Amino acid sequence: MTYGQVAEGLGRPKAARAVGSALKRNPFPLIVPCHRVVGSKDIGGYSLGVDLKKRLLEVEKEICHLNLLLD
Repeated sequence: MTYGQVAEGLGRPKAARAVGSALKRNPFPLIVPCHRVVGSKDIGGYSLGVDLKKRLLEVEKEICHLNLLLD
């Protein structure tokens, strides 16, 4: 999902920046997977660094792909 989609789902379609700000303050970013929210034009930010966000998304993509192959 994008920050805008999350904002829209909350009934605040113009609050994409507020969503990003809230996710930035997530005290448990590896437990509450806020890295899955991306920008509409780029990957967006991540409190633990954009490189880690990219790697987490890559790992999850690999896991999903493997699960599809095993099903």
